[in-house]
Amino acid sequence: MSANPDFIYQPPMSPYLDIVYRDNDIVVLNKPSGLLTVPGRLPEHQDCLQNRVLKVLPSATVVHRLDMATSGIILMALNKPAHVAISRQFEKRLTQKNYIARVFGKIEQAAGSIEQPLICDWPNRPKQKIDHEHGKASLTHYKVISYSENIDGQTTTLVELTPVTGRSHQLRVHMLSLGHPILGDRLYAHAQALTTSNRMQLHARMLQISHPVTEEKLTFTKACPFD
Repeated sequence: MSANPDFIYQPPMSPYLDIVYRDNDIVVLNKPSGLLTVPGRLPEHQDCLQNRVLKVLPSATVVHRLDMATSGIILMALNKPAHVAISRQFEKRLTQKNYIARVFGKIEQAAGSIEQPLICDWPNRPKQKIDHEHGKASLTHYKVISYSENIDGQTTTLVELTPVTGRSHQLRVHMLSLGHPILGDRLYAHAQALTTSNRMQLHARMLQISHPVTEEKLTFTKACPFD
């Protein structure tokens, strides 16, 4: 039984490609919500950020990914040495990243950390779950930005999320573990949090890396579309 029985892929076409920065070694893009980072198995899942970039930059390779429903900053390498150098930075956690999310309910604590080990929920894949016996250590810091009320009078919280580890669906499951699922999250939100938004309200706002050649610190940001 798939966790996605009702999924129809309708990737956004405009803008087709939003390039934030580009030089001889890297390209940085703003990925829209609803677009796969890499192609899926099915023929109708071939339109993705990677294939769109390859049409104009045939040497581009994927270094890290964003979930289909997540928007925001993503980087690709344009040659082998750049790919190796940036991959190493991700592996050694030398990159800095932060995300903005709008979640269901009111997070009472102004800031905190979530340390819950994660593993694939195999019968319900691609879902992930917390597993203290077999899960991989996962750490997320959070900071409340603001509260607001939606049209139903339900409080929502705008929160800044800083993942220290980079597990699959980490931010989504960690927010759920606090009892505050991300609005519009088709995999993890309950019905009320799901119907509040027509997209998952998770955005990769900032990525900081060292340039693979010059080693200069570079910070890329893209304003959050839903805050």
